[in-house]
Amino acid sequence: GSPITAEQRRLRDKKHLDDITAARLPPLHHSPAKLLPIEESIAIQIQQKEAYEEMQAKLAAQKLAERLNIKMVRFEPEGEASMQYREVRDED
Repeated sequence: GSPITAEQRRLRDKKHLDDITAARLPPLHHSPAKLLPIEESIAIQIQQKEAYEEMQAKLAAQKLAERLNIKMVRFEPEGEASMQYREVRDED
């Protein structure tokens, strides 16, 4: 066969794909991939790992609380009730 250009090959492959399937790829809604410096990539991976582990810990605590039937309430040892007796008032 005679050699064909890359553009002709692409069009031929696209026509062949059109002939065998009606499926279409969804349009890209994001920017194409870009290269990152290794330091930035590592920093992003560490940040994602920390966020993932934090979410896993919260989920585990929630499941444990549900299993043990524990109600989580806000604890403020220096809250409003404990501060009432500490207020110093001038009675003069």
